[in-house]
Amino acid sequence: MKQFAYEAPEYQLSRKPGGNHLRGAQIKSGKDAATYLRQLYGDDVDIYESAFMIMLNRANNVIGNYKLSQGGITGTVIDPRMVCKAAIDTLCTSVMICHNHPSGNLQPSRADEELTQKIKSALVFMDIRLIDHIILTSDHFYSFADEGTL
Repeated sequence: MKQFAYEAPEYQLSRKPGGNHLRGAQIKSGKDAATYLRQLYGDDVDIYESAFMIMLNRANNVIGNYKLSQGGITGTVIDPRMVCKAAIDTLCTSVMICHNHPSGNLQPSRADEELTQKIKSALVFMDIRLIDHIILTSDHFYSFADEGTL
């Protein structure tokens, strides 16, 4: 058998004990998600765009959250592979993704719509559901699920 001089790193599934006081919350609607997400964003919702994801179990209880990206004033990047990785690592059955619009504009862009469908399709292969994509502003939210665009 051929021997390789390079050893690949070993990856492990792990969880930090303690963690976030928001773990275990149950999310049943876009409004619940927006309330939960405002606690993650804090005052940053009006400053720069960033993206989070929430990982849920079958009963829609939060098992974890993950900051996917932090961008600038007018944009942030969400890599669908990072969404899939975090979903698999946490052994969740469904996820919600969120990004904010500091401008206050709730209307999703064409890029937002395309990204949502791309992530939804990627997760289907792993039997994980994308149950919502929330766009958050300081006062309001847009839920793809509530609007029937998911």
